[in-house]
Amino acid sequence: MKRKINFYAGPSVIPVEVFETIQEELLDYQGSGLSLMETSHRSKDFDEVHNATISLIKELMGIPDNYKILFLGGGATMQFSMIPMNFLQGEKSCDFTLTGTWAKKAYVDAVKIGKVNVIYDGADTKYTTLPDVASLSVNSEASYLHITSNETIGGIQWKNWPTTSVPIICDMSSDILSRSVPIENFGLIYAGAQKNLGPSGVTVVIIRDDMLEQCPDSLPAYMNYQTHAAKNSLYNTPPVFPIYAMRLVLERMKKLGGLPAMAELNQQKANLIYEAIEKSGGYYRSPVDQNFRSDMNVVFRISDSDLEPKFIKEATLHGMVGLKGHRSVGGCRASIYNSMTYEGVKELVGFMNDFSQKN
Repeated sequence: MKRKINFYAGPSVIPVEVFETIQEELLDYQGSGLSLMETSHRSKDFDEVHNATISLIKELMGIPDNYKILFLGGGATMQFSMIPMNFLQGEKSCDFTLTGTWAKKAYVDAVKIGKVNVIYDGADTKYTTLPDVASLSVNSEASYLHITSNETIGGIQWKNWPTTSVPIICDMSSDILSRSVPIENFGLIYAGAQKNLGPSGVTVVIIRDDMLEQCPDSLPAYMNYQTHAAKNSLYNTPPVFPIYAMRLVLERMKKLGGLPAMAELNQQKANLIYEAIEKSGGYYRSPVDQNFRSDMNVVFRISDSDLEPKFIKEATLHGMVGLKGHRSVGGCRASIYNSMTYEGVKELVGFMNDFSQKN
């Protein structure tokens, strides 16, 4: 079998060696006589997997002891409502930056629950740039500031982080563990696993202890972060298989050199494509402000937009899939998360150069 090169925005590429380990252990997990998928989530085997995954996240991200790691269901989308339910009770308010589709989705759910102040809206620039973090005027009385670290559809990414007196809550679904971040700046980080961490089905929540203390007892049990922190994410049956696969991805990441190695590789991959765009003489163009171009999702257009369907079709014939831009913006998009290889990106750049010469 010749595997295709996967540029989908999510679910996205998973390392071949992870699949090989899963294949080897699928029917008989490490001699237990059972698949991990049918083993009790209270068993010794899964307990080891579960705690090892938590330890790897803490180690790789440098997370101190005053944070809890939770594994929840519902994707990042459930966090859009769970966060305001926990932190916008009564007369409390929060601040929001609207930087693209995913930030706006989080905002739409938050305003149904509590008071939200928009301190930045990129609508005027069609969400192609971000503000200087020093220009953000955060309300000192806000319960939190919500930001989305990387917008997969628009292809923009925060390169620096605001310094505020209020907790920052950040949706890192599309760039978590792609680079180092100052954990102490954040009260809560959440991320769906299906881009950088493994298969879909589990959401990682990293929450500081002082944030946990604010969660009201009036919430339904599952929607309260305290419930999951008290039970080490075992209040109900967790997404066993995605957690297991995530552990394998994280072990590989550690073996390759951790976040410093990931950040360097991701920068090299992104530079390859952006340089090809800039050197094309205008044949390809990126609509995104150069200061905030994403290292995870490279969006680009062809000067003659009528050629874009042909580009995507021919790329597919060359074994490269997922290059069609999101339906809301069109164009092309190459998602090059942690597990995308440098060689895969080189093949794309070679195809881009060849396509421009022939068309």
